[in-house]
Amino acid sequence: MYRFFLDGMQLPIAPSSMTMKINGKNETVTLINEGEVNVLKKPGLTDIDFEVEFPNVKYPYAVYPNGFQPSAYYLDKLEKLKLSQKPFKFIVNRMKPNGFLLFDTNMTVSIEDYEIEDNAENGFDMVVKIKLKQYREYRTETIKNQPRTSSSTNLNQKVTVEKKRSTTGKEKPKTHTVARGETLWGIAKRYLGEGSKYTELAKINNLSNPNLIRVGQVIKLG
Repeated sequence: MYRFFLDGMQLPIAPSSMTMKINGKNETVTLINEGEVNVLKKPGLTDIDFEVEFPNVKYPYAVYPNGFQPSAYYLDKLEKLKLSQKPFKFIVNRMKPNGFLLFDTNMTVSIEDYEIEDNAENGFDMVVKIKLKQYREYRTETIKNQPRTSSSTNLNQKVTVEKKRSTTGKEKPKTHTVARGETLWGIAKRYLGEGSKYTELAKINNLSNPNLIRVGQVIKLG
């Protein structure tokens, strides 16, 4: 069973397939005496592609957490996400019928492209091809030149670097409130950098079963 969330909005019909491409940035160079060598670098941003159906008819197999909404509701949401020029959360859970988690993705992304297909074969439903790209926070630095002395020459100067500021303007939170569809593994990956650190969160929050967290529960992050 798949559950897809875009900016907290659960898709009524989960895509049957999804492609995640983790782009590599390694570089092959040729050295005079060694020949070709591979210079290993940090991976690039992840590309995500999937095709989703937005129904205009209420199907028994679809999921409507907030009641049935026509395809126009979801298309409007996509347009707002694209025009906002802001990143958002992309969450995917894949579970067995017994609730055992097989796959979990919790990533900050942006919408790169989406293509709307209106085909008579799909009846009144709309099919949309969506391309997402992973978003990473980055910081900016401002360099100012200031005179070192008040002497007649301006050759002696010192350079100061202003304090780094986050592009999001947000400080690292100390707690997290569990939202629908979230797992402790995904929360650990989001805030601690590695999903495997969910055991640390379980210990900090005295959770005997890390797989059982509820919506609205406050999780201490450190």
